[in-house]
Amino acid sequence: MKATDIYLKLGTETIYDDASFQINNLDKVGIVGVNGAGKTTLFKVILGQLELDAGELSIGKARIGFLPQEIKFENPELTVWEYLCEARPIAKINKRLEEIYVELADNSPQTQNLLREMSDLQEQLELLDCYNAETALLEIIEDMQIDDTLLNSKVGELSGGQKSKVAFAGILYGNPNLLLLDEPTNHLDASTKDFITSYLKNYKGTVLIISHDVDFLNKIINKVMFINKVTHKIKVYDGDYTNFKKRLLEERKLKEIRIQQQEKEIQKLEEFVQKARQASRTNHNLKRMGQDREIKLEKKKAQLEKREKVYQRVKMNIEPKRSNSKVPLSVQNLSFHYHDKPNLYENLSFNLTDGEKFLIVGENGAGKSTLLKLIMGKLKSDKGTITFGGKTDIAYYAQELEILDESKTIFENVQNEHFSDLQLRNALGNFLFFGNQVFKEVHLLSPGEKARVALCKLLMQKANLLILDEPTNHLDPDTQSVIGENFGEYSGTILLVSHNPSFVEQIGITRMLILPEGKILDYNKELLDYYYLINSLE
Repeated sequence: MKATDIYLKLGTETIYDDASFQINNLDKVGIVGVNGAGKTTLFKVILGQLELDAGELSIGKARIGFLPQEIKFENPELTVWEYLCEARPIAKINKRLEEIYVELADNSPQTQNLLREMSDLQEQLELLDCYNAETALLEIIEDMQIDDTLLNSKVGELSGGQKSKVAFAGILYGNPNLLLLDEPTNHLDASTKDFITSYLKNYKGTVLIISHDVDFLNKIINKVMFINKVTHKIKVYDGDYTNFKKRLLEERKLKEIRIQQQEKEIQKLEEFVQKARQASRTNHNLKRMGQDREIKLEKKKAQLEKREKVYQRVKMNIEPKRSNSKVPLSVQNLSFHYHDKPNLYENLSFNLTDGEKFLIVGENGAGKSTLLKLIMGKLKSDKGTITFGGKTDIAYYAQELEILDESKTIFENVQNEHFSDLQLRNALGNFLFFGNQVFKEVHLLSPGEKARVALCKLLMQKANLLILDEPTNHLDPDTQSVIGENFGEYSGTILLVSHNPSFVEQIGITRMLILPEGKILDYNKELLDYYYLINSLE
């Protein structure tokens, strides 16, 4: 894969500016950069979903397997088994070959075209290893611990963790030679993550991985591709992520030294030019030297390197618009099951008290997101009651980011009668949107940027009960820390699903609900670390 002088602009924002890079066959590459730098956008360019404004990106005849951050199944009625089988379209190719045989037997006038198509299809069957395909699929199913119950489930009914596992299995079975993986460890349980780590290390093809899971990257990659949001350039470093961070820090230290030296030279030139301008008209030599220095000054200013931007957070008023009830939420004797599935919970009961930070944890498939959907009325329980306090105002963050209007700008999405335009801009700055970035349309944003917009909008509703479902899934570690500070300052009640230890610590959790058991315990960091390990969530 080779990119030469690529240039891309989305709306008013430049993504790549004369950026170039080269990746060799069999390279395992981690793609890094802050949210919005253009990591997912690069995948869209490779997939042909976005066209470059200039430059060239070549991938040859690569067969691509793509795992997006947001997994959506085109046909939600397919069973997992049917979905996996479609990953290698062997049946579809064989059906077309049979049609070609019939047409050839009928002396079709398109004989030459049909023969060429037949040859292409037979070549595809060989690439798909059609004779060993079923064995390969069964091995993947066994290695990824996809049991019969899951195989017979409809893909539209899967939990987040199950979606990730099934989609990954389908990609591996598809037998591509170029893998594009966008946050592949989101939602994966520990055993599946271990299998995928081993698989990718030994994979006979090229792998490009966007991930904030440093341990995962270090076990797999031999190169790091850094997309710089400030310069819009792309640079490839040899080695793992840890080595990349050391080299990047060294480069930034040297860059700061260069910038300081450039600034001193510019200052001296400015002083000389000013002196020449103030000199007597008869001092022709000084005037001429001043003109020469002025030309040199403009050139130096144009060549001055840009510093990495450091933004200061502005204190924002995120207090709820009114005080809450003493018991904002009461769940009593709740039972629920999906069609043809065993009960997720039975007689589940708990109460929230005003101002507490309440955490829900459990293994993948335990029904954490489902419980939030039941509370929000998006699903109907089999029995039991869900009661909100009379003064409870709710704001809900779902993983699907459904509170955003993608046709509107970032600024339009967060507009709120409680805040002036200046306060809105300051609030967006707290969520790392600055300057003209706030006028970017949401459909142009990366998943991480969309998550930040949704979280900002949520806080600005000034609700006194926040219900959050995995709010850090799409965020890099630095961004998680900044966002966590905002939520740590919130004085209302929070009901949270998360296994992210650092984010949970920032919020200040008081109690934990363990699913599916339904046990309620005081916050226990060791127990959270256990579930973090089990679920391998960021």
